[in-house]
Amino acid sequence: MFIPKANRIAVFSYLFREGVCVVKKDTVSPTHPQIEGATNLEVLNLMKSLESRGYVRVTFSWQHSYCYLTPEGIEYLRGYLA
Repeated sequence: MFIPKANRIAVFSYLFREGVCVVKKDTVSPTHPQIEGATNLEVLNLMKSLESRGYVRVTFSWQHSYCYLTPEGIEYLRGYLA
């Protein structure tokens, strides 16, 4: 899925600032409640991509994914956002 760079940077900077991101399993929602400009589907796919690389740890409960940043993820985002 193609995600515009501005949305990718908005999601990554939010995750780096907060350390955790909550994503509802809702693919048709037009916006994410905490991240301005990014859709819920974009955030969901970015977290899935970061999880497959080992940069976030995901806990799923009651149709919500709780994505926690790992130390490797902190290093990756620090380099990406620099």
